[in-house]
Amino acid sequence: MANTRADDGALLALAQNVAVEFTRRGATLVTAESCSGGWIAKTLTDIAGSSAWFECGVVAYSYEAKEALLGVRPETLEEHGAVSRETAIEMVSGALARYGASVAVAVTGIAGPSGGTADKPVGTVWISWKRRGGYAQAELFHFDGDRDAVRRQTVASALVGVRKILTS
Repeated sequence: MANTRADDGALLALAQNVAVEFTRRGATLVTAESCSGGWIAKTLTDIAGSSAWFECGVVAYSYEAKEALLGVRPETLEEHGAVSRETAIEMVSGALARYGASVAVAVTGIAGPSGGTADKPVGTVWISWKRRGGYAQAELFHFDGDRDAVRRQTVASALVGVRKILTS
């Protein structure tokens, strides 16, 4: 139990760092989540006053939801799959275009315990970030551990990247 609290504390500290930067800059954020299931949005909205800078969060788990809510092209999903650089970039770009924030983050991956393949094992996660008027950045991660650990590491990495893209 102590490790879980420490992990939650670390996520909250990362979220507070994001809150400080977004508040200081008058920026707003939208999240587009698949494997994290809304955990990024939940962590950010645990911060009092987040309504000043948190625009919205989209949980798009299925192909259909990624298409309808984020504008991911069916061809992208068919050719590259949901867990791909291409899909992550289309998710982040769609979130930014549809929901009007100044920064977006998108995550898509395989949290496990099943669903992995030789090419995309459990723990494979793509995270993409984009500022309005900028280019999408995407990074591939290979996280270790069980489903909870993969998702925690996804949230932490997404938050670190959000702060970095806003301050760079």
